[in-house]
Amino acid sequence: MADGPFAPNWQSLCNYQVPDWYRDAKFGIFIHWGVYSVPAFDNEWYPRNMYQRGHKVFEHHVKTYGPQDQFGYKDFIPMFQAERFDPRAWIELFKSAGARFVVPVAEHHDGFAMYETKLNRWNAAEMGPKRDIIGELATAARDAGLIFGASTHRIEHFWFLNGGTQFSSDVTDPQFADFYGPAKPDNTPPDAAWMEDWLARCIELADKYQPQLFYFDWWIEQPAAKPYLR
Repeated sequence: MADGPFAPNWQSLCNYQVPDWYRDAKFGIFIHWGVYSVPAFDNEWYPRNMYQRGHKVFEHHVKTYGPQDQFGYKDFIPMFQAERFDPRAWIELFKSAGARFVVPVAEHHDGFAMYETKLNRWNAAEMGPKRDIIGELATAARDAGLIFGASTHRIEHFWFLNGGTQFSSDVTDPQFADFYGPAKPDNTPPDAAWMEDWLARCIELADKYQPQLFYFDWWIEQPAAKPYLR
């Protein structure tokens, strides 16, 4: 892939013209919603913390659903039906609140894509609700005159579920490796294969949904990501 129009330095980046809509919008809505809303306990880091021994989420999970080698995070997916999800009602609410743009998380650290994709079989269009959540929100937002953006937190999934490697859990089951990821030790820099896959997913998201804003979580600052941002 050819490099983009900017060099990795401030002099070059200062030539970027911030869109008028971003300067004028002032207020937007960022959405975290996914499989972790099924247990609806603690927060969106449930998939990580349910595998962290000693964490309150770990204890809650075992007490409520059973041991992680019998009921893992993947087992919430069939329960995630989104039966009352109405993207137009959401957008109407956001717009009435004064929001001018909306940015849903297309993929959280949990490895489950909330959109139709050819690069990840663990996605909302094929499993769970069997709906293209991101696509539906994009259409509803644009129909209502809102700017649509997207966010991906995929990079951190390289190590996010590593707690499950420290005891008997489904994280170490080879048949689910493409969902749970490498589960490397905390803060292990992602390798080239992971980053190339990450880039392919970003390109697919951009091509398919044409977001006018792309937001990445904090690991985008890691040195391993820099060659892929050019």
